[in-house]
Amino acid sequence: MTTEINLKKKSNPRTVFGLFMTGLTGLFLGLTILPLFAVLFYVSGRGLTRLSFDLFTKLPPPPGLSGGGIGNAIQGTIIVVGIAAMIAVPTGIMVAVYLSEFSGDNQLSRWVKFSTDVLSGVPSIIAGIFSYGLIVATTGTFSAVAGGIALSILMLPTIIRTTTEAFQIVPQDVRAASVGIGASNYQTVLRIVIPAALPAILTGVTLAVARASGETAPLIFTALNSPFWFKGIWEPTPTLAVLVYNFAIVPFNAQKDLAWSGALMLVFLVLLTSVTARLATRQRNYK
Repeated sequence: MTTEINLKKKSNPRTVFGLFMTGLTGLFLGLTILPLFAVLFYVSGRGLTRLSFDLFTKLPPPPGLSGGGIGNAIQGTIIVVGIAAMIAVPTGIMVAVYLSEFSGDNQLSRWVKFSTDVLSGVPSIIAGIFSYGLIVATTGTFSAVAGGIALSILMLPTIIRTTTEAFQIVPQDVRAASVGIGASNYQTVLRIVIPAALPAILTGVTLAVARASGETAPLIFTALNSPFWFKGIWEPTPTLAVLVYNFAIVPFNAQKDLAWSGALMLVFLVLLTSVTARLATRQRNYK
């Protein structure tokens, strides 16, 4: 009797359709993940050939010579992205606080939201040209500051959007309870709303950092490049993205191998920020 019931369930059109859709969903899930593993496998296979201590501690070799490393590019990437984060993170969070907590639905907030949407669709090279005209043309030199400003423009929309959405997740009852015991709006935001939304804010920040780390076009116009170690924030600064671009188009195998190693470092940086975001939001609970 039980066997007949199970057979009828399996032959039920709804059951068959459900199994078909489940299989179709799994197929598309596999197709979505496949490019990620393909990129990781191929870049790792080419980049790991030069993985050594020298890769992180030495300068790139002159054209046509082997050996060396990409230590200066790793150093420069951390500095330029760090400058961008110092500009974009506090600015983006403060804008999100205004939009979510204090603006209501006035004309200014609508214009800010519209500007954020437009900025998120601006090509990265436009941000580089803007920073070039604002900083490089004014100071007369390429610099890490110019590169950081260009990357901060690209980071801002992601931080503003994710932070605004994070604030909206925090229940209104929490705000009302805070105000009810005598806290001001500013105290409620600083001590209740921001700490509750911090994991989601961190997610947006790490995603923005991951995107900025892999940008090339803005840095060509702003930070340019340098075959030497970092000398100062107002000097041309090497970065991994520009190094990969420059070394990938030369006819020398040693430089091409370093380009693959630089690409591996960029992929690793993106993975690291993504894993950090997942770990930070794993215990999220707004109840």
